[in-house]
Amino acid sequence: MTDATAKKALEPRGALYKGTVSHRIAAALKRHDVTVLFGQSLPSMVHLAANELGLRQISYRQENTGGYMADGYARIAGKVGVVTAQNGPAAALLVAPLAEALKASVPLIALVQDVNRDQMDRNAFQELDHESMFRPCTKWVRRVMTASRIEDYVDMAFTAATSGRPGPVVLLLPADLLVEPAPASPSRTKSLGRFPLDRFAPDSTDLDEAAALLANAQRPVVIAGGGVHLSGACKELATLQEIACLPVATTVMGKGSVDETHPLSVGVASYFMAKNGMTRYMRGIIEEADVVLLVGNRTNQNGTDSWKLYPSNARFIHIDADPIEIGRNYEAVRLVGDAKLTLAALTGRLSSLDLRKRQQNRALVVEAIAKGRKQHEDEVAHLVSSTAAPLRPERIMREIERRMTKDAIVVADASYSSIWVANYIRSNRVGARFITPRGLAGLGWGFPMAIGARVAQPESLVFCVVGDGGFAHAWAELETSVRMKIPVILIVLNNGILGYQKHAENIKFGTHTDACNFVQVDHAAIARAVGAQGIRVESVDQLSAALDKAVDSQVTTLIDVVTDPNAYPPVTWYETT
Repeated sequence: MTDATAKKALEPRGALYKGTVSHRIAAALKRHDVTVLFGQSLPSMVHLAANELGLRQISYRQENTGGYMADGYARIAGKVGVVTAQNGPAAALLVAPLAEALKASVPLIALVQDVNRDQMDRNAFQELDHESMFRPCTKWVRRVMTASRIEDYVDMAFTAATSGRPGPVVLLLPADLLVEPAPASPSRTKSLGRFPLDRFAPDSTDLDEAAALLANAQRPVVIAGGGVHLSGACKELATLQEIACLPVATTVMGKGSVDETHPLSVGVASYFMAKNGMTRYMRGIIEEADVVLLVGNRTNQNGTDSWKLYPSNARFIHIDADPIEIGRNYEAVRLVGDAKLTLAALTGRLSSLDLRKRQQNRALVVEAIAKGRKQHEDEVAHLVSSTAAPLRPERIMREIERRMTKDAIVVADASYSSIWVANYIRSNRVGARFITPRGLAGLGWGFPMAIGARVAQPESLVFCVVGDGGFAHAWAELETSVRMKIPVILIVLNNGILGYQKHAENIKFGTHTDACNFVQVDHAAIARAVGAQGIRVESVDQLSAALDKAVDSQVTTLIDVVTDPNAYPPVTWYETT
């Protein structure tokens, strides 16, 4: 082969395939209102066909971060996030993001290319038992073997992802099937790409019982979880809060479901209500409650401070689309249903009852919350106004808060980053979005989630707070954000350590492992190396200028903030150990 012939062979020559199963898949995705696919390459034929139909490809650098991008996108867009991968090691990297989505009830669809059908069980290249691998971390997984059923399976995948309790699903697509000619014209027309797919409300008798409990309670409280956002029920929750004069606290995933400046809003109740915690002085509102209304709340370990925060002698009411979650840890009046419909129905029931007790108690509750807020602000005043160097994270969060627009989105990595955001950046409206990986809470997931959130809401500012330890898991996606023109304001809290691990090990063992300390890293230089804007910050004055510059920038701006390695958030375990 001559050089000229070889060169010609490597040049694009136009599409070789038309009217394939891949084209039918792409058309079905478009029918389900999919506009974006997060995928690197394979299944290439699906991406090529999708491109012909105008579907955008966001090409990640690693499959696990691609899954987190799809997750962040789904949470903000209210649509199914679609991620693609090749069989074998690439598919294996999807396990973590799918498991996060399963725990956090986020609808994802993973399209995974598999080996040719006639090569199965022959030790083909990168062949793996994908069904067994994916089954524990998904709601539903299937391999499509027949071209005539492709649309049936695509629709089943969307139905599984968006119905009941939303979650992740996997479609395994043999490579030879994807280039096979598509069957006769499709007959399916239904769009199933939004969630919740099927809204349903509880039995009226249960609603009446719950309404009577709340109306007659002495010290009721609402604790809203991430299910409020998933259901789009924030306005309904705010209406209930106002009409029934109910104090509302949230979990970390539920943050933003109410306006935290509202006189009846408590803030985030979790395992970080120790000294300097936002809700430290309001803990009694929960601990002394006689009726607790849980909404879209998993009652998990972190959200309940290891099941010590919620009162043992209270009556519980639990709203959830998943009947298994109700009564898992706290026996409750079972309101099995969609949060949006159920909250509206419950408010309607309450409106017909005598709410004088609620109205008479309102002033006392408002006073208790106001007092708790003031005690907190007095306690942390020296931290949020600190001019010390290295910088205090509390001051950094308040500087971000000052630049929050009404539609801004805040994304945080797991570990300390989520706790700093939950405590020191207040929700400024009903339905504000704070995205944190709290299903499995893996490190390195914040930045790719922020990319997905910005794709979903391209006109909004997206602030992403990460630690230097977690961010090291996702450096490569800086290039993705630049190449795909997805600007994010990325604040790296650079304290040179794995903070949570080091502090927890010191408390528990009196010393720490060698993994906790890093060499000095200039993250701003890494950002500049791939075409992003990188700014190194070592003083408060520099931080203010850097944030202003980032807000006005059209590319991802990484602000590498040198922070105090001895700063730790208000984790209750640190005080009780």
